[in-house]
Amino acid sequence: MEKIRLSKLMSAQGLCSRREADSYIERGWVFVDGERITELGTKIYPAQKIKLDKAAQAQQHGRVTILLNKPIGYVSGQPEPGYQPAVTLINEESRFHGDQSPQRFSPMHLKGLAPAGRLDIDSQGLLVLTQDGRIAKQLIGADSAIEKEYLVRVQGTLSKQQLDLLNHGLSLDGAALKHAQVSWQNQDQLRFILREGKKRQIRRMCELVGLKVTGLKRVRIGRIKLGDLPVGKWRYLRDNEEF
Repeated sequence: MEKIRLSKLMSAQGLCSRREADSYIERGWVFVDGERITELGTKIYPAQKIKLDKAAQAQQHGRVTILLNKPIGYVSGQPEPGYQPAVTLINEESRFHGDQSPQRFSPMHLKGLAPAGRLDIDSQGLLVLTQDGRIAKQLIGADSAIEKEYLVRVQGTLSKQQLDLLNHGLSLDGAALKHAQVSWQNQDQLRFILREGKKRQIRRMCELVGLKVTGLKRVRIGRIKLGDLPVGKWRYLRDNEEF
C-alpha cells in the first residue's frame, strides 16, 4: 500500500483542512500511532491512526460558523467594485434576536470568516460563513454531496419535456450536470434541489429551456433551513446542528 501525505489524509478524513493540517504539524499538534509529527510533507499509510493534540481540538472548538440571510446586492465572496461583501453584515447589531446559541459575539469571530459556497449578487437567502475548515470542506469540497434547495421565480412557459431536462440532461461549460430535483412550487415558482454549484447555475439552466429568472432564494443547505431568519440578519450554527 502506498504512503500518502499526512496533511492530505487529515483533510480526507475530515479532521481539518490541508492548510490547517500543515499548521498543526508545524506546531507539533499531530500524532500518528502515538508519535508526534512535526515535519511538513511527512507521508504515512492510510491505515495508521491520526490523533490531534488537545490544543488543536480546543482551537477547532472555538471556531464559529455563521448563517446569514444574504440580501440582494451583496457579493458572497471577494468584493466587486461598488459592492460590499456579505461578511460586512456580520456585527452585534445585525444578529437575529431569536438566535438560540449561547455564543457571545466577538470581533475575533470575523477573523478568517469565509463563505462556504457562493450566492450570486442578485440572489438572496442562506449563506454559510465559517472559520472551520472541516465545515468548508463538507460544503464545498470536490466530493461534497450536500443538497442545496432554492425557490426560483420565473417568467415563461415550460413543457414537461423541458422540466425533465432541468432534472437531468443539461450541460454547462462542456460538462453534463448532475441529477437535480426540479418541480413546480406554485404557478410561477420552481423548487430546485442541487448537489453542485456551478457559477450562476440555476439562471443558466433556466435560460437553456427558455425561462427568465426574476427571483432566487436559497432556503436550505443540507439539514439547515433558512427558517424565520430575516433578510440581513444572522445567527450562529449551534453545537447540536449539522449539515
